[in-house]
Amino acid sequence: MKNLFSLEGRVALVTGGSRGIGKMIARGFLEHGASKVYITARKAEVCDATAKELSQYGTCISIPVDISTVAGCKQLANAIAEREPHLDILVNNAGAAWGADFHEFPEHGWDKVMDLNVKSPFFLTQALHPGLKAAASAERPAKVINIASIDGIRLNPLETYSYHASKAALIYLTRRMAATLVADKIVVTAIAPGPFASEMNRNARDHADVVAARTPLRRIGTDEDMAGAAIYLASRAGDYVVGETIAVDGGIAYASLNPGPA
Repeated sequence: MKNLFSLEGRVALVTGGSRGIGKMIARGFLEHGASKVYITARKAEVCDATAKELSQYGTCISIPVDISTVAGCKQLANAIAEREPHLDILVNNAGAAWGADFHEFPEHGWDKVMDLNVKSPFFLTQALHPGLKAAASAERPAKVINIASIDGIRLNPLETYSYHASKAALIYLTRRMAATLVADKIVVTAIAPGPFASEMNRNARDHADVVAARTPLRRIGTDEDMAGAAIYLASRAGDYVVGETIAVDGGIAYASLNPGPA
């Protein structure tokens, strides 16, 4: 039981790992024993700087790639395959959001969000399947963790049409992928974050007190809250959790009487 949450000896890849939720998860993996954590992001300088910062906790390696296209997903998968014979953990965290009035919502805002939030997790997992399968066994399955959002569970009053649609789609895609990949001893799950301070969630970052007041637990999420959920799913503790999406939101999705924007 004492090693239930250990990630000792495991190799992980976290997309969008240079900041925000991805960085929280990458650090948590390192501090819980992961032998290597690869992070990727579109901006090379930021990705490299974060890898250097996180290297104080363990081996963190930067592979800057734009995975908003299938070609980018294949490029990243090839880069991992050149370095590692197997991949134990994949966290599909990279994402985008877009807000605009219903009558003015642009096609490029729709496509950007749907491509990165839905298409990329699928095609990156597909491209990395050989490495994940090579790592997997009944005793220690490989893990794919998709980062969804509580906006895929309940409505946010903000006009983020493609974001809502993409995160709801990712939750259901998680279930569909789980049903297929479990035969290869690859366990697919998802996390639906609520308010965490990040570049994407500037409301929680810049107006934490206001957001906290609308949260049943009366605070926004911390780095430990996010890392804890990801470590649970990635470790032995989460081996029997298949296809599930866990809301990590202080109660907003399921225990809030007066829902508001997270």
